[in-house]
Amino acid sequence: MNDNDRVSTHRISRRRFLAGSAGVATAALLPGSRVFATANPDGLRIRRLAWAGIRLQLPEATLFIDPLINPDSWGPGLEDPLVPVDDAVGDVYVLITHAHPDHFDAKAVAEALGGGGALVHPAGTNPRPLPQGARAWPGTLWEPQLLGDFTATPVPAADGYGDPQASWVVSAGGRRIFHGGDTLWHGHWWRIARQFGPFDAAFLPVNGARFGWRKPVSGQPGVLTPEQAVAAATILGARRLVPIHYGVSGLAEYVEVEDPIERLRRAARGTSVAVQVVTPGEWMDWGE
Repeated sequence: MNDNDRVSTHRISRRRFLAGSAGVATAALLPGSRVFATANPDGLRIRRLAWAGIRLQLPEATLFIDPLINPDSWGPGLEDPLVPVDDAVGDVYVLITHAHPDHFDAKAVAEALGGGGALVHPAGTNPRPLPQGARAWPGTLWEPQLLGDFTATPVPAADGYGDPQASWVVSAGGRRIFHGGDTLWHGHWWRIARQFGPFDAAFLPVNGARFGWRKPVSGQPGVLTPEQAVAAATILGARRLVPIHYGVSGLAEYVEVEDPIERLRRAARGTSVAVQVVTPGEWMDWGE
């Protein structure tokens, strides 16, 4: 498919999306409505991968976000088991939040798309190398991408280095989830909540890491702290907060907050946010 074909297809898909959204928008005006949960609530399964990665599984389609299988990304500093991604089912898609190697793992993308599929990355990023034969294109903020049975929309995020980054809102199988990549705190949470909330789950970074690689050192967290993650989940109207992007130790230039999960649980006490810890390789239990 050439660029003109892809643009034409995207425009057609967007028209279909907008046409279908009219009924949804009307229903969304009803008090207490949860339009995105009207389909089979058991249709979407989610598996946590290493570090910030997750796998969204439908009976005939698979979508990965920030898959990581390359042990060189963090070396021995990351104890997470590296969960394989070469067993995708049906149509396959990969989303990345940004092009840093712990979120765009070229090896993981190549394995996930080994049988074909598509990579969608935020506009302004330039992930390389791309898998041979795989389709790839940028996603513009706030514009939905119709990826088979998934609808994925990139929304604003803030990177600790100021590099281009997005978070993703994904709807599928009667669920809506938010994936935050490794964003830090920003002012877009309220608009995202108004546009897409509430969410069945928000996958948010929680390690509040401070970086020493760029000088002068700021001493400020370049990733959401546990307390900020709870605040973001509260604004987003997330029914559950699943922590991601934590568990690196032993590095002088990358220091997490101490015991991020315990701090997260303390921060969530007395709030409407339920913390659900899912270990890498484990499938998420919706608990309903």
